[in-house]
Order: sequence, then structure tokens, then C-alpha cells
Amino acid sequence: MLSDSFVLLTGCSCGGKSTLIRTLSKLRFATVPEPGRRIVSEEIAGDGKALPWVDTRAFAQRAIEMAQSDLKSADPSEGLVFFDRGLIDAAVAMECAGGQATREILGGKRPYAKKVFVVPPWRELFARDEERRHDFSMAVQEYHRINRALDDLGYTKRELPRVPVSERVDMILHECGAL
Repeated sequence: MLSDSFVLLTGCSCGGKSTLIRTLSKLRFATVPEPGRRIVSEEIAGDGKALPWVDTRAFAQRAIEMAQSDLKSADPSEGLVFFDRGLIDAAVAMECAGGQATREILGGKRPYAKKVFVVPPWRELFARDEERRHDFSMAVQEYHRINRALDDLGYTKRELPRVPVSERVDMILHECGAL
């Protein structure tokens, strides 16, 4: 285990994770942006070989490496550190792409606090863009894969309701003991 102060926000694409992370950052909490979005931006600006719609396994490998680097760089002495997706999401993507199993990638470690916050599918928020080319049904499938992995890994899931971001942030901070 790395740190119980490392809090993972995961779940469905376009469920509001990045908005939560931005809000937590504005409240002066340490935050780590989503690896996938950073990789897609870099790949679009570069050779584009590790894009999820070009080479899913190469994308997942880069996401694993970036998430591991994010974990090493995060400082638990700062208090709570909130991660927008992370190593579990990347490992699930790798396993889905036919690579190593999620458990093997994690190596028996629990990189985040036992309680994980999960955003459910929220069709009204879902939007495609240059960096998110999959459709809503694919996002829902990904959500289910992540949930199964969290169950298998023994995490306690707290699914966030479809309410305004301020209410979601209050729930997260209350459950993390920060309120």
C-alpha cells in the first residue's frame, strides 16, 4: 500500500471526474489529472501511435507508466491527494486489450485508499470530442469493467449520485474526513 491519503476518482467517461478534480484543486487539495487525457494530448501533438483508437495496448502501457509515475511523485505529506483515474483504470484497459491481468500489473499492492469514489454513467454529461472518440455504450462497458476490478481487488466503492458538483465534493470531503 502506498498511502491512505491517495484518493481515487474513477468510473464512467464523462461522469464528472475532471470537474470534481478541478473543484478540489481550487479548494487547495493536491490533485493529479487523468493520465489518459494527458497521453491523448501528447500523442495528437506527436506521432499518434499510442492513441486508444490506434493501438489500445500501447495506450494502456503508457497510461500504466504515467499512473505509476504519478503515484511516485505524489506526496502524502500534503494530506489528501485526489487522482482523476489512475493505475487501476490503466490496468483494466490493458487487461481489456488482451495484456496482463489487472492483479499482475498491481503486483499485489493497493495503490490508493480503500474507499474509491465512482462516478456512474451520466448520459446528459457525455460528449465526444477530439480526445474522446468512443460512444456512450463503450463508456458504460468501461464503467462495468472498472467496477468489477474494484470488487475483485477488495476496494470499497462509493458511487457518487448525479447531483451538482458542489454536493459531490462535499460528500467526498466528508467521507474522507476533510470536512
